[in-house]
Amino acid sequence: MAGLAEDIQAMPMGIHTIISEGGGNLSGGQRQRLFIARALVHKPQILLFDEATSALDNRTQAIVTKSLEKLGVTRIVIAHRLSTIRHADRIYVLHGGKIVQQGSFEELAAVEGLFADLIARQMV
Repeated sequence: MAGLAEDIQAMPMGIHTIISEGGGNLSGGQRQRLFIARALVHKPQILLFDEATSALDNRTQAIVTKSLEKLGVTRIVIAHRLSTIRHADRIYVLHGGKIVQQGSFEELAAVEGLFADLIARQMV
């Protein structure tokens, strides 16, 4: 689910590899995916992600996102990387601690505002 299976198989002892305390022998992306996998084991109804995929490359993030979408679990996502929230039902854009825009990705992209500015910056 968290796109971690290939990494585990590539470890020196596979699933039997000992992970140091704090995951010091894992990359940042592997640690993030391990945390996501640990959360999914409990089959939650709601997940809160605060930049949970920030250390993942785009390919791995897409794998994790697709897996999470299949679960049908409610996700509250805090993100700066807009591809993370591309398929969100509703997006709230915050600025200075206040909601300045809300809507779907397509709705927000179609109007002038902070969200459209963020899209333009990330496409450069």
